Amino acid sequence: MSFWWFWTQPPIVEEALDEDLPKLADIHAACFTHKWSAGDLARMKAQDGVVILVARRASPYGTRAPLGFLILRKAADEAEVITIAVHPRQRGRGIGKKLMDAGLFRLYGDRCEQVFLEVDAANEAALLLYRGLGFKEVGQRKGYYSDSGGDGTALVMRLDLR
Repeated sequence: MSFWWFWTQPPIVEEALDEDLPKLADIHAACFTHKWSAGDLARMKAQDGVVILVARRASPYGTRAPLGFLILRKAADEAEVITIAVHPRQRGRGIGKKLMDAGLFRLYGDRCEQVFLEVDAANEAALLLYRGLGFKEVGQRKGYYSDSGGDGTALVMRLDLR
């Protein structure tokens, strides 16, 4: 019996559950030098206007383990991407784009007019994703990232949803 379909199923994106937070903290630790604990994520999740979306394997048999996650914060008619993280072993499979598409769809439905984010100017993969989604650079913060592969410049980007 062949299970080729098992590996080719696109991930599903849904709201994170409290029991996901330790695994999301592990993903964050694998992606960033400054690690967030499950407690940090729980405190963020409890804030008004914050939503955590998680991408999972779409497997009816076996694990539905998180592959990555996105944290958004809404305030009035604006939103901010707090972070997006895809486990390093899962990168290059479109999971980040799927998370961003789901998050932007949700924000559009919530009548947000603009979405902002900050990204390390040296993070070419993230810049490719964000520019492909239509984000435009609207500012810079020099020396913002201390653990950058570049000069630490953060690009402030915006996407107009309306």
